[in-house]
Amino acid sequence: MTEEKKAALAAIEARKDQICDVADRIWEYAELSLQEVKSAALYCKVLEQEGFHVEKGISGIDTAFSASFGSGRPVIGILAEYDALSGLSQTAGCTEEKPLVEGGSGHGCGHNILGAGAMAAAFGVKAYLEQNKIEGTVILYGCPGEEGGASKAFMARDGVWKDLDAALTWHPEDVNEVATGSSNACIQTQYKFHGIASHASGAPEKGRSALDAVELMNTGVQYLREHMSDKARIHYAITDAGGCSPNVVQAKASVLYMVRSNHVAEAIELQKRVDKIAQGAALMTETTFEKKFIDGLSDTISNFALERVLYKNYEELGVPSYTEEENAFADALAKTYLGKDRVPGVAAGNDKQAKKQVIAMQKQYKEAYEKYNAVKASKEGERKAIEMELVAAQKGIPAEAMERYKIKRKERIFPVVGRLKDNRCPFCGMEPPLADRSKLTGGAVIECDNCRRIIYSE
Repeated sequence: MTEEKKAALAAIEARKDQICDVADRIWEYAELSLQEVKSAALYCKVLEQEGFHVEKGISGIDTAFSASFGSGRPVIGILAEYDALSGLSQTAGCTEEKPLVEGGSGHGCGHNILGAGAMAAAFGVKAYLEQNKIEGTVILYGCPGEEGGASKAFMARDGVWKDLDAALTWHPEDVNEVATGSSNACIQTQYKFHGIASHASGAPEKGRSALDAVELMNTGVQYLREHMSDKARIHYAITDAGGCSPNVVQAKASVLYMVRSNHVAEAIELQKRVDKIAQGAALMTETTFEKKFIDGLSDTISNFALERVLYKNYEELGVPSYTEEENAFADALAKTYLGKDRVPGVAAGNDKQAKKQVIAMQKQYKEAYEKYNAVKASKEGERKAIEMELVAAQKGIPAEAMERYKIKRKERIFPVVGRLKDNRCPFCGMEPPLADRSKLTGGAVIECDNCRRIIYSE
């Protein structure tokens, strides 16, 4: 790794506490898509303090922003995200469900660090530009509403990234990797059904149930799943069940659908079929419905040239080293999830060669970890034996000598304590003055005038 890159990394490390604090506060805010008022304000404040030029409310979105530093080309964009999901409120660092706010919002899959990590990268590029006095511009984009895929589509529509030479983004994962391959195109649509209310017992024939329409639509989509591409996905959530009184025919109900496919053209065709099912549900229940497009985005087109550059730098950087405490926490989290036997990583799912490499690395890791545990167990026995010897040795050392030892140990002087040998210091061989030797004879402890070690005598 070049010295210039090391310096940029050092600049990020110097701001470690600041970056972690931002991530923790975003976790606490946990604001939903396009409502990230406090989250966006925090990023803008920190970036302005760090010397970035901040533009707020870009693309007509209140919680979207851009923060730029430098001038000239190349222009590198880094995409930051910070929205939360409903119902995921959780106490940080806890391996059991423990909401901060009952029923409140929270950040799944480490989403609170997504923006903080992107900001850290921008700090690194800024430091690189400053230290090397070169032309170039880095722009950190605040992209709200990622969980719905919302803001980026509008920002792309408005040409926000038109002048960029490259745009980089990242996402927390269960592995460290440069992600390759595409992502699914997705379309999110809301269906609101309208019926006629009536008493469910007194006059059921008068009612036209909007909730029935929602349920029939969901049933129709279930049958559709057998007749669509294996790579396609359809998800739904009932957002309004029409109330909580079973003795009333529900006059309104709504359901939110998300259609995904690996190509946008296929997603559009699948969406048309879902629309037809909604029409059928309305016909069967004699209700009406209105359709509202929420958001959508195309599948990603891979940039393999950029990915190779990223991977080269990734190899230079290496992976983080973790403490035993951190590994134990990760193991505890892993036990709460299914699917331990799968091959991890996005790349492994998109590239057969990458999958083979991951499987080989998993095998190597398992073997190395088993060897580590075996060596650790044997060394633990050796450590305990040495501790026993140390305890036995300390019994013959005067208390005053032990106190002085503790002081010297803090000063990083090793070894510290020794017994007088042939009237000489056991460490440097110098002969203590007669007065000091007399003190030793009387059972006192002295400090060598030459090497500052502690000497005692039987």
